[in-house]
Amino acid sequence: MINIVFICSILVMGTLALEAENLFPETYLRLGLQESGKENTGRPDVLSYLSLVLERSVQKSERLLETTQVKDVITIFHGSSAPSLGIGQYIDRIFKYSCCSPSCFVVAHVYLERFIQRTNAILTSLNCHRLIITSIMVAAKFVDDAFFNNAYYARVGGVSTSELNKLEMKFLFGLDFRLHVSVDTFRKYCLLLEREGNGGGQQIERSIQACRIKENWSSKDDSTCAATIAR
Repeated sequence: MINIVFICSILVMGTLALEAENLFPETYLRLGLQESGKENTGRPDVLSYLSLVLERSVQKSERLLETTQVKDVITIFHGSSAPSLGIGQYIDRIFKYSCCSPSCFVVAHVYLERFIQRTNAILTSLNCHRLIITSIMVAAKFVDDAFFNNAYYARVGGVSTSELNKLEMKFLFGLDFRLHVSVDTFRKYCLLLEREGNGGGQQIERSIQACRIKENWSSKDDSTCAATIAR
């Protein structure tokens, strides 16, 4: 059953980026969603916008937990402590090493929203990193023609392969395997990210720790970082 769902989703999602680029090219270009190899766009703006949106969501959720009687339910996505690597740095690292298309980050945002709505999850500094790497990995499998295996994404994300396998299954069941994203929905989230990114002020990179990350990747060379998180 799972394999059938995966295959059907791949067939549907394969044309999403192409259709989106043709239907709203200006927004597509502003977010830097061009496919790799078309133009050297550098770091796409969608990474900054997504980082900002998630950072604000975490701040809002944690203020809610501090000022109300709402309690956070601990799940397998929660780490035991908050990491030193900020959300923006984490997303940049995933983009750099996963080689996934920029469109994956929009689709990952769609998946995160669906997961939160369906499971009533609360995005905090303890669970956001695991949710980010899982959602991007799942998005890459359904958007891109080529992608890495779970062991590679686990190394990029700073978790073990067995843990990421469990996170992926929990995430998929949380979505009820509803992975299709229409062009209209994709456009809606592109516009949302652009609006929030342009009108939300300066991004705050706080000290956030998750996914068993022991080192600050931004202060070390790539080979050292990869070896550290693979342990």
